Amino acid sequence: MQKSSKTPSRGQWGSSFGFIMAAGGSAVGLGNIWRFPYITGQNGGGAFVFVYLICVLLVGLPLLLNEVALGRKSGKNPVGAIKETGGSRFWQSSGVLCVVVCFAVLSYYSVIAGWTIGYIFTELINIPIDFEVFIQTPHYVIPLCMLFILMTVIVVLGGISGGIEKAAKFLMPLLFIIIILIAARAVTLPGATKGIEYYLSPDFSKINGKVILSALGQAFFSLSVGWGLMITFGSYLPKDNNIIKSSAWIAGMDSTVALMGGLMIFPALFALLPGVSPDEGPALVFNVLPRVFDQIEPFGNIIGGMFFLLLLVAALTSSISMLEVPVAYFIDERKWSRKRAAWTLGIGAMFLSIPSSLTAVKGNFFNVMHISFFGRDIVGFFDLMDFFFGTLAIVIICLMLSLYSGWVKNIKTFAAELALGTTSFEGLPQKAWIFFIRWVCPIVIILVILNMVGVFGEPGSGG
Repeated sequence: MQKSSKTPSRGQWGSSFGFIMAAGGSAVGLGNIWRFPYITGQNGGGAFVFVYLICVLLVGLPLLLNEVALGRKSGKNPVGAIKETGGSRFWQSSGVLCVVVCFAVLSYYSVIAGWTIGYIFTELINIPIDFEVFIQTPHYVIPLCMLFILMTVIVVLGGISGGIEKAAKFLMPLLFIIIILIAARAVTLPGATKGIEYYLSPDFSKINGKVILSALGQAFFSLSVGWGLMITFGSYLPKDNNIIKSSAWIAGMDSTVALMGGLMIFPALFALLPGVSPDEGPALVFNVLPRVFDQIEPFGNIIGGMFFLLLLVAALTSSISMLEVPVAYFIDERKWSRKRAAWTLGIGAMFLSIPSSLTAVKGNFFNVMHISFFGRDIVGFFDLMDFFFGTLAIVIICLMLSLYSGWVKNIKTFAAELALGTTSFEGLPQKAWIFFIRWVCPIVIILVILNMVGVFGEPGSGG
């Protein structure tokens, strides 16, 4: 492996496998196992899965390649990457937005991750708990959330190869082992066939504009494009790494985990709780699945504990990268030490997580605060954070980065960066990627934004 010109203080991936595990881990999160199944249930089952896979290939993967190329070309964090490649302050604002988004999302994402820690123990010791009661109990939720952020800080303190890469090499195989075990048990339950058919047999008559736009949103959100994660991780790559091959592995891992998530949930749901609708929404995992695990004999509580451990691992692999983005910014641009950056940002995220933790407690200020956005009434601090930072800002970043690479700068420069380490990208594949970044991705993202503001009817979530 050739030596990098990057400063030693930034760190570098020890191997391509380490990068793939870490970047795959950042893409594989609660969105794959918690969100994907209920979004699938709300959008017609197999038809949504079919459209989603097409969107990953045609939109998500080109955007992923664009971010990794930008990161490795510059060797910097999202702000430094735009600056290093000659972008003006306007375009650098997309990098600033990446840093802010990762810090903000880490604060409320950790609340959900904290729930998973609580459910690991309630499942293992077989204590039934009402989800609504649990999330309205601050002295459970807040400490668990802060414990999760502390776990994230500890990994990031270890640096790139010594912390993030080591953790990813352990956590990602563990995630796959658990998900395979639970899916194998779910699909062999008596009556599971109906759930498998619902999930994997597409009814193409159910495909409409809403399904397509939801699949588009899920595709580029689940691949972690628009966060600056892939720019930051790409900046630690040596020049001889094959970006095309690595990115294909990342997209494949992300989609596989999402698909396996559905295979864990729908067969078990149809087999054991046939009266429950698969479009239960966000509470599906925490409200319905514990009842499913209770009915699996033998060792239902062990399987339940493993499932929530799986959610915790998926959340941790994502939160590590969310913290690394602002940490890299402060190391590169403000010359902070990694220790100072990780602890300062981690403690800041803990404080910011408190309002999100209190959102579920009925009657308090954070529960009732609301704002109207193009006819959409967004209620609660948690949902406000999720919409403006975890949804709208990410779509805007995706649009700005595709326009920056495709139109503001010479896109052939980034295409040449992608071609380093591989000859298979030359010719038609390179022309196709340029076409998608310049035309397809911006048009698709603009359609998602228009859907969010209600141009096509009722305002959509954007994914």
